[in-house]
Amino acid sequence: MFKGIFTNIRGNLFGGITAGIVALPLALAFGVQSGLGPDAGLYGAIFIGFFASLFGGTSTQISGPTAPMTALSMVIIAGIIGANDGDVSKALPYILMVFMLAGLIQIAIGVVGLGRYIKYIPYPVVSGFMTAIGVIILVTQILPVLGYYAENDTEYIKEFKPQAEEVLLDKILIDEAGEGILVLEDFRETVLRAEKITEDEIMREASALAKNNSSGVIGTIKTTLRAAKNVKWLEVALALITIFLIYGFKRITTKIPSTLVALLLVTTGAYLLKLDYQPIEEIPAGFPMPNLDIFGNFSLSQISPYIFTAITLAFLGAIDSLLTSIVADNMTKTKHKPNQELIGQGIGNGLAALFGGLPGAGATIRTVVNINSGGTTKLSGMIAASLLVVVLLILGPVASQIPAAVLAGILVTVGIGVMDYKGLRAIPNMPISEVIVMIVVLVLSVFWNLIYAVGIGLVLASLIFMKKLGDATAARSQVIPLSDIDENDIAWKDERDFPRELKEEVFIKHLDGPMFFGNTNDFQELAKGIPETASHVIIRMDKVPYMDQSGLYAMEETLYRFNKAKITAILIHLEKQPRVMMESIDIIPDLLPRELIFEDFNEALDYIKENVKDVV
Repeated sequence: MFKGIFTNIRGNLFGGITAGIVALPLALAFGVQSGLGPDAGLYGAIFIGFFASLFGGTSTQISGPTAPMTALSMVIIAGIIGANDGDVSKALPYILMVFMLAGLIQIAIGVVGLGRYIKYIPYPVVSGFMTAIGVIILVTQILPVLGYYAENDTEYIKEFKPQAEEVLLDKILIDEAGEGILVLEDFRETVLRAEKITEDEIMREASALAKNNSSGVIGTIKTTLRAAKNVKWLEVALALITIFLIYGFKRITTKIPSTLVALLLVTTGAYLLKLDYQPIEEIPAGFPMPNLDIFGNFSLSQISPYIFTAITLAFLGAIDSLLTSIVADNMTKTKHKPNQELIGQGIGNGLAALFGGLPGAGATIRTVVNINSGGTTKLSGMIAASLLVVVLLILGPVASQIPAAVLAGILVTVGIGVMDYKGLRAIPNMPISEVIVMIVVLVLSVFWNLIYAVGIGLVLASLIFMKKLGDATAARSQVIPLSDIDENDIAWKDERDFPRELKEEVFIKHLDGPMFFGNTNDFQELAKGIPETASHVIIRMDKVPYMDQSGLYAMEETLYRFNKAKITAILIHLEKQPRVMMESIDIIPDLLPRELIFEDFNEALDYIKENVKDVV
C-alpha cells in the first residue's frame, strides 16, 4: 500500500504545496456554505486530504470537501438542525454521526468490492445532479453577495417571535412530559416555567427560525426581495471584484491559483482600508479536538432516521472520488484501485467527522494541479493536508478576517464551473426519455430534496433502460414458420438449409437477449402466435445469457401450454445460468426432457428429421 511513497520528494513537495494552496480558499468557502462554519471546511480538508491519500488507491488524488458533497451536506445539516429546534449545538452530534456513518459505509463498500460497480450510475442522473449542484450553489450565494444575513435583520427576526414563543413552550411541555409532571388539569408548573423565559431567549430562537427560513434555494428565493431592499453595496463590490480576479487572472497565468490570488488581494485590500465588511466566522485557534458527544447516549433509534441519508452521502462521495481517480489515471497513465480508494475515503471521512469536519471526496481540480506540479505519490496529498494544518495553527486569526463576500464570490465561480455543460448542450440530440430523467433530477434536486431526487432519477433511468432493453429484445425475437424462411432476412445462418417439406409442422422461435421482467409479456405473446396445428417448436436460446425469475415463470407457462396442446418443444444451446434456473423448479425434466435440449441446430435438425412424420 505504501510502496514507493517517498520517491520523487521534490515533485511531491511542490505538488502538495500547490494543491494545498488551491484547497485553502475552497475549504473555507465550502465550510461557510455548509452552515457549520469555515473551520469545518478546513478540518475536513485536513483529515480527508491526509488519510484518504495515505490509505486510498489513487496515488495522486487530493481529497477534501467538494461542491457536490457540500451541497448535500448543507441539506443534511439544515434538516437536522431544523429537527432539533434550530439549536446547532444540540444538532451537531447527530450531524457528525451521519458524516461518520457515511465514512463507515464507504469503507464497507470498498471491503466488499462494490467500488467497481459505481461507474454504472446512468449519465443523465449524474448530469442532472451536477447541474443542480451548480444551480443550488449559485442561488444560495445571492444573499451573501448582497450582504444580507437574516440573523442580522432585527425587523425580520421580530416576525418570528410568535413562532419562537410556540417553540419554547413546546420545549417546556416536552420536558414536563419527560419528567412525568405534565398534568392537564393543572398547568401551574407550565406557567411558572413559561414566565422564566426571557426576551433574549425568545429573540435567539426567533433568530434561528429566521435564519432557517432564509436558507436553501426556497428560503433564498423567498428572502431575495427583502435582501434587495437592504443591499450592502460594499459586499456586492467585494464579491464582484473577487469573481473578476478569479476569471481575469487565469488569462495572465494558470501557474498561480487565481482563487488564492483573489482571496489574498481582496481580503488584504479590504482589511488595510478598514472597510466595514462582514467577516467570516472566527476560526478556533489550535488543533481541533475529537467531538466525543457523537458517542454520548448513542442508540440505534437516534441514527436510524438518517441511515438512508448517510448511504446517499457515501455513494455520492464514492462517485465523486472515483470519477476523479479516472481523471488522474488518464493524466498519469496509471491504474487506480477503486475499492482501496473507497476504503481510504471512508477512513478520511470518518476521522473528519470525529473532529467536526465536513465530508468530502476526491477533488478533480486539486488533483489536476497536484499532477501538473509534479506530484506522483501519496506523499503529495499528505503534504497538501499538512500545509492546511500549518495555516490552521499559525494563520487562524488572520483567516478569520476574510470577508464573507469574498468566499461568496469564490462559490459563485465554483457553482458556474460545476454544472454539466456537456450534458446541457447535448439535450437537443438526446433521447426524450434521458432528457426527462435529467430534468427530473435537476428540478427535484433544486426545489425539493437532493437525496430523493437521485433515488427517483435512478429508478426512472432503470425503468426506462429495462423498457428499452425489453423492446429491443422483443423486436429481435420472432417466431418463424419454416415455410416463410428467407435466406437473406429472418433465418439464422444455420437454418437456411432446413428441409422445406416440413412446412408449417415445425416453427422456430428466436430469442435474442436476456429473458427478464421487461420482455416476458412479449415472449408469451410470441408463443401464443404458434398455431395448434404445429407439432414441434424449436426455441433458440443461443443469445439468451441470462434469465430472471419472471423470465423463468414465463418459460414455464409457455412450455406448459405447448405440452397441453401436444406441441413438442426443443431447446437449442441452453446457457448455464438459464439451465440452472429451469432445473431449480423442475421445468427440466418435468416439462422439458433433457433429451430435447441440444447443443447446436444440426443436432436438433437430425432429431426433427427422425421424429416429424406428418409431412406433406
